Amino acid sequence: MNDEYYMKRAIELARKAVGHTSPNPLVGSVIVKNGKIIGEGYHAQFGGKHAEIVAIESATEPVEGATLYCNLEPCCHDIPEKKTPPCAPRLIREKIKRVVIANRDPNHHVNGQGIRMLRNAGIEVKTDVLAAKAALLNETYYKFIQSHQPFVHLKIAQSLDGRIATANGHSHWITNSTARKLVHQWRAEYDAVLVGTKTVLKDNPSLTVRDVPGRNPRRIVLDDQLVIPDQAHLISDELADKTILFTAKPESDARARQLRKRGVQVLQAPADDAGHLDIRVILQKLAEMEIASLLVEGGGEVFTSFVKQRIFDKISIFIAPMIIGAGVESIGSLGISSLSEALRLQKIRIEIIDGQALVQGYRNFTEIFTRNLKEN
Repeated sequence: MNDEYYMKRAIELARKAVGHTSPNPLVGSVIVKNGKIIGEGYHAQFGGKHAEIVAIESATEPVEGATLYCNLEPCCHDIPEKKTPPCAPRLIREKIKRVVIANRDPNHHVNGQGIRMLRNAGIEVKTDVLAAKAALLNETYYKFIQSHQPFVHLKIAQSLDGRIATANGHSHWITNSTARKLVHQWRAEYDAVLVGTKTVLKDNPSLTVRDVPGRNPRRIVLDDQLVIPDQAHLISDELADKTILFTAKPESDARARQLRKRGVQVLQAPADDAGHLDIRVILQKLAEMEIASLLVEGGGEVFTSFVKQRIFDKISIFIAPMIIGAGVESIGSLGISSLSEALRLQKIRIEIIDGQALVQGYRNFTEIFTRNLKEN
């Protein structure tokens, strides 16, 4: 069996912890000796043991002379805020003979230094095995660790003619249960989900994970005037303490104090040049809270704001086979007067899911995946 075979297994293991390691990456590890797997593991949760250590401790025989496969470069730093010991020195002490890696870790505390430490100790290191596949697994981590900004994913469900609701606001349901189940899976994978006030007033969403296993994300509402009603699920259910409201109101505002008594977090944000809450400032505040990934679920004005300002990383558009005519646009005016100004997505993927088209693309794929990921 070749290196790609074992790296696929490491990636499979890493994927088991989706939704549980942020802001850390997803990492899996496999140890092979004399042509057989003798140990494997993955980083199961933030603050827990790293994949390499789990694999070593699960080994059925001594790992000296073995090959270790890992989808991400082993860490080598021991800064004060780090929760676990570095892995590269442990691999050296255990006398691992060879290490195969998919991606270099863009964290500036690592970023090739783990590879150099292993090589300087006489360990053979091979990199870039299934690099593209492994990088996609950790797209949210790469964006966050390199830019200190959350990875922003816009999710839109629309008709063929680009409507997310009829003229009177009816939108249940444009897409079917298969698409909605996939969205719930994304919610379980992302740190937070964001909507605007109009979506709350119209749909009264819960923004929780249902129909699939997984943890519920933080729930964020852009509510500049704090008009969210008391009966809204986001501030009245048992998960109210997972809700964050961003508002233009001062912290001393009476409504803000009422909401905080419910356990809701109310944060002030300034207005941008258009008079709306400044999304860039909000994203910075979320980053400071170690929210590394954000799924934006609507509505039209919110989508338009993110797209117009070019502050999203990925977009997924479910297109249902229906035509609505006059209605609510998924994305409004972007101030574009010629096609040369149009936003063109990269790395497009189109899939048919139970009679609906899912179109996905990145705003700037290169920015996320190539910076600091070259072989050392």
